[in-house]
Amino acid sequence: MTSNLSKILNDALSYMVPELCFGCNAVLYRGEHLLCAFCRNELPLTDFNFRDENPADRLFYGRCQVEKVSALLYYPENGIVRNLIHHLKYKKQERIGGWLGSWFGQQIRDEPLLKGVSVVLPVPLHPKKKRKRGYNQCSRFGKVIAEHLGAVYAEKHLLKNTPTRTQTSKNRWKRWKSTEAAYRLQRPGELEGRDILIVDDVLTTGATLEACVRALDSVMDKRIFIGVMAVVP
Repeated sequence: MTSNLSKILNDALSYMVPELCFGCNAVLYRGEHLLCAFCRNELPLTDFNFRDENPADRLFYGRCQVEKVSALLYYPENGIVRNLIHHLKYKKQERIGGWLGSWFGQQIRDEPLLKGVSVVLPVPLHPKKKRKRGYNQCSRFGKVIAEHLGAVYAEKHLLKNTPTRTQTSKNRWKRWKSTEAAYRLQRPGELEGRDILIVDDVLTTGATLEACVRALDSVMDKRIFIGVMAVVP
């Protein structure tokens, strides 16, 4: 009885305040979440996995020691993925991170190379920016992935030293210079001997993630993997 009443109330609320698709603004039908079926089918999925070499791996060759890199989606200049990430970061839609984390986590949980991953670290935000936004856009993404991998999600190890302005208009060199000393590590001993997965939202030049990996240089006997929501083609 209670279940039926709850369902009726939810249907009534959906009718009065319908949920809209983040891709095309169409009203979502029952069973659809965040995106309509059409927009979900239009998402540009990558085939990047934790087995075969891919272009995201090659971004880090000769720069820092990363075992493997994977991305769920491509991030074109315009389109559905850009809308999703924009709403996640700037429109208080943190649930998008969890939705993407669940999708990505299901894809990678049986990857043989990730069987030893015991810690998931998000790329951190500076405290000032985190207070302004209200959350780290990578947090829910990382937490859900950690659940799928049976790993610990930890925000206490990587910290952001200085706030940085948006990186979108910078080339690779300028991005690298602005992030070179932006991150620091605390409690390195707790990460020794671990397989670590670092998660982020969008991979562009790799400068931010390279800086995070370099912040872990003092950790002994580790392996570092990277997983991102989307990668710029």
